[in-house]
Parts: sequence; structure tokens; C-alpha cells
Amino acid sequence: MVAAERRSVDERVKKIIELKNKVCAGNDSNFVVINQKGIDPPSLHLLQQAGIVALRRAKRRNMERLVLACGGEAVNSVDDLTPDCLGWAGLVYEHVLGEDKYTFVENVRHPHSCTILIKGPNDHTIAQIKDAVRDGLRAVKNTIEDEAVILGAGAFEVAARQHLINEVKKTVQGRAQLGVEAFADALLVVPKTLAENSGLDTQDVIIGLTGEHDRGNIVGLNQQTGEPMDPQMEGIFDNYSVKRQIINSGPVIASQLLLVDEVIRAGRNMRKPT
Repeated sequence: MVAAERRSVDERVKKIIELKNKVCAGNDSNFVVINQKGIDPPSLHLLQQAGIVALRRAKRRNMERLVLACGGEAVNSVDDLTPDCLGWAGLVYEHVLGEDKYTFVENVRHPHSCTILIKGPNDHTIAQIKDAVRDGLRAVKNTIEDEAVILGAGAFEVAARQHLINEVKKTVQGRAQLGVEAFADALLVVPKTLAENSGLDTQDVIIGLTGEHDRGNIVGLNQQTGEPMDPQMEGIFDNYSVKRQIINSGPVIASQLLLVDEVIRAGRNMRKPT
């Protein structure tokens, strides 16, 4: 039984070697095999003798990224191996960072995936850098998908607030005007937070921004000087999809919280002895 299994494994290794000889004959190319499962030592030895670099126990997510980076496709059987299944990379090498070994795959032709290596003095710093990188990449992704951006630095919130107060509020009657005014004032939390984080007086900042907007100037807050500035000239933008989600979710969440508060009061009344 053991001998039969060994022959079966050797046959599969032989097919890999034959494919390597076929695609690398007459050139100085090398051949790399990356396996999601394990590779036994005898098979590793045979591949090494044939000049094939074999990497084992690759994570599934890394296999998916390798396909996107190098091209080709992942196969489940050596019977499906053809030259069309192969990807291409200009350089594959192993490098030690700290106490861990990493395999680098570089100089790919048409990459659709990559790895960003983050180093730092401690875990807290690395986590902060990772969050910043992810936020930046998601912002770029949203911009590409939205095909639009919104002026940042609080400019959109102030402009929306002024529109609600000066235009929308006049179109409603009665107590509904209070709702419009409350929603409009809630939008100012963004420029107020920017002012507070910069150590500025929030009232002075809001008065300055709303005054500029009333004069027809769409401006945001310069956190360094505390003065109004043009976000477009400074290259400060927000994602359209993010702002849309905030506006859509804010009233819904507020309504749900108010409903929960009413349910709690009703429950307390129900527990009172009669």
C-alpha cells in the first residue's frame, strides 16, 4: 500500500517536471510550484533536483491573490496542468524579517493584487498604520466606484445646513420646521468637531463658515489657521457614497433610538403593581 502511494505521488511529481521542461526548454526561465497543502520530503527532493522551487502550505487567500498578481489559475489536479495555467513573475525569493520568513513574488506583468508590508516599533503603531492604509485604500475605491467626490473640510455640511435653513424650511409649515432646523443643525457636528480637534472656538468657526456660504462662497475650515478656505484648491474631498450613507442612516438611527426609549418606558409601567 505504501509503495503504491509512493508511485502515485512520484507520477504526479513527474508530470510537474515534464511541464517545467516543456515551458523552460531553451531559455533561462525558472519554475515555481506553490501548493496550498503539504509536500512530502521525497517529492521536494525530486522537484529540487529538477530545478523547481516548491512552496507548500500557502494560505487560501494568498493563493487567490497570487492568481490575481501573477495570472494563470489554481488547479486541483496535476492532470489539469497545461502551460495556459501558469502565471509569471520576474523574481521570487525568501527574506527574513525579524523572526519570520517571507516569500516575495515581484516584477509581475499585469498585477491585479499586491501586498503592503507594514513595519513598526510595536503592535499599537502597526495597528494605527494599518487602519490608516485601509482607510486610504477604501477612500480611493469609493471614489473610483462613485465617479464623484464631495468638497470636504466641513464645506458640504455647512452648505447643506444653509440650504435647509434658507430654502427647505420655508416650504414646510407648522412644527415640521423645527424638524428641518434640528436636522440642519445636526449637520454642523462635522465642522464643529474639526474646530474642537484643532483647539479653535466652535462658535467663531461656524459663524465664519455660514457667513461665507451666505455670500455664495462654498468654503471649509482650515484647521491650521481657523479661517475659511476653498477645499477644492487645497485638494480636500470626501466620498460621495459615505456622505449619502450618513444622511440616509442618521434619521433612521435616531428614530430607532427614540422608539427604544418609548418601549423601555412602557415596560416599566407594565411592571408596576395594580
